[in-house]
Amino acid sequence: MRQLPLFHTIAGQPVIVLGAGEMAEPKRRLVERAGGRVVAELQEGLDEGARLAFVAHDDAAMCEADAIRLRCAGLLVNVVDRPELCDFTTPSILDRTPVLVAVGTGGASAGLAKQLRLRLERLLPASLGTLADKLFAARDAIRNRFPTMPERRRALDAALTEGGSLDPFDADSANRIDAWLADGQTTPEQAFEFVLTSDDPDDLTLRQARLLGIADTVVSDPDIPAAIIARARADAERLTLPVPAPLPPGVTVILQRKL
Repeated sequence: MRQLPLFHTIAGQPVIVLGAGEMAEPKRRLVERAGGRVVAELQEGLDEGARLAFVAHDDAAMCEADAIRLRCAGLLVNVVDRPELCDFTTPSILDRTPVLVAVGTGGASAGLAKQLRLRLERLLPASLGTLADKLFAARDAIRNRFPTMPERRRALDAALTEGGSLDPFDADSANRIDAWLADGQTTPEQAFEFVLTSDDPDDLTLRQARLLGIADTVVSDPDIPAAIIARARADAERLTLPVPAPLPPGVTVILQRKL
């Protein structure tokens, strides 16, 4: 990755937005949409403890000067249409609050990000936010039904997968949480072994990619490319062959390369 995607909580917080006109106004709306308080004066924003700033002057020299001053004061800065001056970029946002899908291109093409977001808009149901809210409200019930973290993770993975009881692409999933809690089953603890014939992660089969995404442990040849290992969950344990005995609890994916 060339950037680290983050979601900032700015509700009630000052955010500096400098400039006027068609470049600055969308940034003001974006800040307000997230509950932030727009501050239009640089020094006022610094005095109030702002941590983020958008710079949208028509004059390139003003943009650069303000960006330097803000960065020297410790703020993260976005200069509209000047990715080389940016500490962060703003993605195209698909809003299913509390679910947010942010599509970014690192400033390469806002048009590309927008078109990707528009296609995703057609795929994700309006009820996706309701599903997230109901899962949040059911946290205690989920913990009671699946007492350990590995059990909960496997149960949710099974329910939220394509065709599962709580498939997020199914508009009716938000209404099935009680039934799922009554009947939910965890994925059994087991190991899956794959022999890879390609170093390209796009050549993984759908099954291989899905199991990598839910694995608690990934055991691999040391020369398996990092791009393939990166398809596993960020918190999955990474081990190198030989396979440990006994296997760690949960779902284990074993990756070997074809000689």
